[in-house]
Amino acid sequence: MIDANSQFFAILTNVGMAKQANADALGIPWKITDMGVGDANNTDPIPNAAQTQLINEWRRRPLNQLKVDPANPAVLIAEQVIPADEGGKWIREIGLYDIDGDLVAVANCAPSFKPVLSQGSGRTQIVRMNFIVTSTGNIQLKIDPSVVLATREFVEIRIQEELYKLDNKQSVRVATTENIVRSGLLTIDGVLLAAGDRVLVKNQTASKDNGLYIAAAGAWPRALDADSNAEVTSALLVSVEQGASLSDTRWQLVTDGAIVLGTTPLTFQSVTQGFAPINAPVLISPTANTPLQFDSSKLLANTEFVQRALGSYSGQVNYVADTILTAADVGKLVLFSVGTQITLPDASAVPAGGLISIINWGGAPVTVKVKTGDSLSNLAGGTGSIVLPAGTLGVFRRGLAVGSWGLDSGDAALKYSPMFGASLLQNGSHKFPSGLIMQWGNVNVTAVNTNSIFTFPIAFPNLLLGVTVTGNVVGGSGIGVSVQDGIPKAAATNTTFRSNATGNHMIFAIGY
Repeated sequence: MIDANSQFFAILTNVGMAKQANADALGIPWKITDMGVGDANNTDPIPNAAQTQLINEWRRRPLNQLKVDPANPAVLIAEQVIPADEGGKWIREIGLYDIDGDLVAVANCAPSFKPVLSQGSGRTQIVRMNFIVTSTGNIQLKIDPSVVLATREFVEIRIQEELYKLDNKQSVRVATTENIVRSGLLTIDGVLLAAGDRVLVKNQTASKDNGLYIAAAGAWPRALDADSNAEVTSALLVSVEQGASLSDTRWQLVTDGAIVLGTTPLTFQSVTQGFAPINAPVLISPTANTPLQFDSSKLLANTEFVQRALGSYSGQVNYVADTILTAADVGKLVLFSVGTQITLPDASAVPAGGLISIINWGGAPVTVKVKTGDSLSNLAGGTGSIVLPAGTLGVFRRGLAVGSWGLDSGDAALKYSPMFGASLLQNGSHKFPSGLIMQWGNVNVTAVNTNSIFTFPIAFPNLLLGVTVTGNVVGGSGIGVSVQDGIPKAAATNTTFRSNATGNHMIFAIGY
């Protein structure tokens, strides 16, 4: 009779003990598959090792769970779930069956009535059996999930276990900024902790003690989602909610490889380390690699690259002797104070459009030339070396044509500009930026009415304003007569001047 002195226990049957011994000796896996329950014909059964069946079994189904007791590795826990629509009977005896259908363990239990819904009361009932074995090493702890029911508790535990393994952890209230004693309700980063607050501890002198903790009046335990090796892995992430300096930051565990909690040093790093804060109104002194000197790709340009490319020059160099420039001088201001000759860089080493600015800082003219095989042209289309008078500037450009350089600008280039074009010959011309043109030349009239004609070196595009005739400095008569178109004994057009006054004359004409 069941009373306060009754004992409830589970044992292996003789068949079960033999199969256990056989599995241990031969190393053959032993698979326990089913659980049966019975009412023992409404008696109070006592488990007997000689049993081969239950006294009165009314249900047998596959196990829902078979596991080793985490508190005692010699104890197996077998579990079955009886749904709400089965029952209407008492449960007084429990049996376990292996894959061969043999009863291998038997137990008694306090009588429990399992109702069905048709009786007006129903419940899903869990039946567990804990029994001791000599070794669990050869018992196959495998359950077919397609034929079992999971309890709510089991599902919640499994979900919790898997969530705890995720690298993204529940946020913490604060994070430490220095080594602390992990005990009591401290003030961390300006925040007074309350019991239960989650804290990221990341600055311990012994970094093996870093991790996620729960603040408490006494010693702090590690957080449940970060208190085992499986839950603390490389790349773990956690956000910080509050703090004077670390509010709204995010931290990552950057310790690589296998981690043994409490032994392996743990290092946490801000995910935004090296970057401006998310809420920064402007970037704070960001830096970037400097692209190559002539890079014209879509790479970001930093101030060093921009300054080098600006017209304000990327730098200045001073040379005090005849010099062969290199590509490193491109973009710089080159001062030349002593010497007579400068050679521009090898054009093949400089991209098209590259500029070199040269100032003749000395007191004598300087000749600028190119290396053998390259060419140098001026604004008037002439080629060859170019002379920089003392105190003048010449800006030289690497041209589009292979091996070409050109004089682009600077006061040394004025003499080659179309606006200042000049032909400094005995019969010559000179243009001014305003469009005014001055021309000169020599004509010799040997007899009166010979009608000698002088053709201007260039035609006046618009109008001849006037002509002055003087004696030739070589030995003319020095007649000093000024004439204009329509004056007797002289006639002029935009292209010619005709005179029949005898003598060797020097003619000066102005027009535009």
